[in-house]
Amino acid sequence: MWGYIPPGRNPVLTIKSGQTVKIDTLSHQGMAQGVDPVTFFGAGGIQPAQVLKDAMDVYNKVAKPKPGTGAHVLTGPIYVEGAEPGDMLEVRVMHIDFRTPYGVNNSGQGTGVLPNVHAKPYPKIIKFDLERRVALFAPGIEIPLSPFMGIMAVTPPAGTLPSTRPPGIYGGNMDFHRLTTGSSLYLPVFQPGAMFYTGDSHAVQGDGEVNGTAIEASLAPVLKFIVHKDGGKGMKWPRAEDASNYYVMGMDVDLNVALKEAVQESANFLQQQRNLEPGDGYSLASIATDFGVAEAVNHVGVIYGRIPKKIFSTNVPFWSAAQP
Repeated sequence: MWGYIPPGRNPVLTIKSGQTVKIDTLSHQGMAQGVDPVTFFGAGGIQPAQVLKDAMDVYNKVAKPKPGTGAHVLTGPIYVEGAEPGDMLEVRVMHIDFRTPYGVNNSGQGTGVLPNVHAKPYPKIIKFDLERRVALFAPGIEIPLSPFMGIMAVTPPAGTLPSTRPPGIYGGNMDFHRLTTGSSLYLPVFQPGAMFYTGDSHAVQGDGEVNGTAIEASLAPVLKFIVHKDGGKGMKWPRAEDASNYYVMGMDVDLNVALKEAVQESANFLQQQRNLEPGDGYSLASIATDFGVAEAVNHVGVIYGRIPKKIFSTNVPFWSAAQP
């Protein structure tokens, strides 16, 4: 789907809990600029043979986003057998492959934290050295690649999503760059089968995504889906985890409110998981939790709290190897 999640869409794939799926996703960059991808990328020195055929197919055959919808191309939905409202869906990021050796950072007037920097759209095509895993931003400037999916979502409570831009309790456009290989995302389930979508794939991004985009690039994530029965009851926001940290989140159109939500989530998590008094949960959130801005540019902003596992004498073993 391009820009929204429609009601009543049939699943493109049905799987069992515990199964792993490789998903070819497409970046909307190169399709959302009003010209076809071959023309757009050709202006940046990308040869036609390096442009994905499915990008051309989507550009030519799929209805363009309508006003008020998002720009993102989503792949899905995936129906996970046994997932019911009130459950929790764990999405394990096993691996992420690059589909193209280039990506795009795009900003323009009215977008990002500084909306008046550009008078017109400013798409920057950035090539990759995939052998060395770096983005070649400019002569003498190389950025280590750290791919992740900007959007991972279950279908929301209403069964539809009018725009892919704002994130929410369903996940969605969180642009949380720590959801890379070796991490798990936890989402409450609202619809039978969870009906999972992903897209808005990113090669690398800093906290905040301040000009409105990361290096957007088409990726192929390998994801494992696990249903935790009744685990979604009481969840207010998505949570995440890797081998080194627990992550909590808060969201709102006002980043100050989003911070309050994330702090409350951190205090609640510490209180519940470590059997602390409410005051001690809040105290530990202040002492040991680092809070950051996942993204500040999608109308609804995302603040996350990073709780390091090393402060605890024991932790439940995590599935992935230790992260650097």
